[in-house]
Amino acid sequence: MEPILEVRGITKRFGGLVAVDNVDMKVYPGEVVGLLGDNGAGKSTLIKMVSGVYCADAGTIFFDGKEVKIDNPMQALKLGLETIYQDLALAENLDVYSNIFLGREKLKRFLGLVKVLDHSYMLTESRKVLNRLEIEVPSLRNRIRTLSGGQRQAVAISRAIYWDAKFLIMDEPTAALGVAEQKNVLSLVRTLSSQGVGIIIISHQILDVFSVATRLVIMRRGKKVAERITADTSPDEVVGLIVGSIPGDVPNGDGSDVKLSPVGASHAG
Repeated sequence: MEPILEVRGITKRFGGLVAVDNVDMKVYPGEVVGLLGDNGAGKSTLIKMVSGVYCADAGTIFFDGKEVKIDNPMQALKLGLETIYQDLALAENLDVYSNIFLGREKLKRFLGLVKVLDHSYMLTESRKVLNRLEIEVPSLRNRIRTLSGGQRQAVAISRAIYWDAKFLIMDEPTAALGVAEQKNVLSLVRTLSSQGVGIIIISHQILDVFSVATRLVIMRRGKKVAERITADTSPDEVVGLIVGSIPGDVPNGDGSDVKLSPVGASHAG
C-alpha cells in the first residue's frame, strides 16, 4: 500500500532560523500518526507546509501517490487534505449546517430568476454526514455558540469529511475539553481511521495520542529525532525524546525512516 501522504527532506527557514530541518514522514490510508514535540519543535511549521500555508524551501511532498506542490490552502483542500486548527474556524453566529457549507453554500433558483440559499438541501446533507460519523448534536439549527467544545470539534470534522477529505491534520483536538468530550473526539478519530482517512494528530496530551495513534513521530528543534510504533514505546520514553534526556535515533536529524516493526508494517500494509 502506498502512503496517502509522504514528505521527503522537507525544510523551512525563516531568515537564519531553520524551523524544520530535512524531515521525512509517511502516513498510510487509515493510519493515525501522532506528531509530538515541545513548543518550538517545528510541528506547526511542518503541517503548515503540508497544508499550503507556508512554501517549503526544500524537499518534496507526495499525496495519494503523486508528487504535488501545495502553494496555498485552497490547493490542499482540492486534493482532499484538510487541517483542523485549534480555533476550528467556525462561524459562531451561524447554525450547524451553515458551518458545514461555509464558503461553499448550495444555491437554488427562486422563481427561476434569483439565486437563494438552498437551506433544505444543506440541512439534509449535513444530517447525512453527522449520521455517518455517529455524531450527535442537539439540533442542526442551533447556533455554533450554543454547542460544547466537543460538539464544535465534531462539526469541524464533519465539514472536512463532507467535502471528501482523504487526509486530516488535527491540531490539539482535545485541548480544553472535559474528559467525556475528549473520549467522544477520540472515538470519532477511530471512526475516521476505520473509514480509511489518514490522520496526523498534534497534541500535548500524550495519553490521548497513545490511545489512538499507531505510530509516533517525535521532533525536537526542527528535526525529526525519533519514530516509534506506539505499542512498542511508553509515554516516559516519548517525553524523554521530546525534552532530550533520551537521545534520538535519527542520525543528524536527517529524517531517515526508522525501520518499522511488524506491528507498524502490518497496519501500513
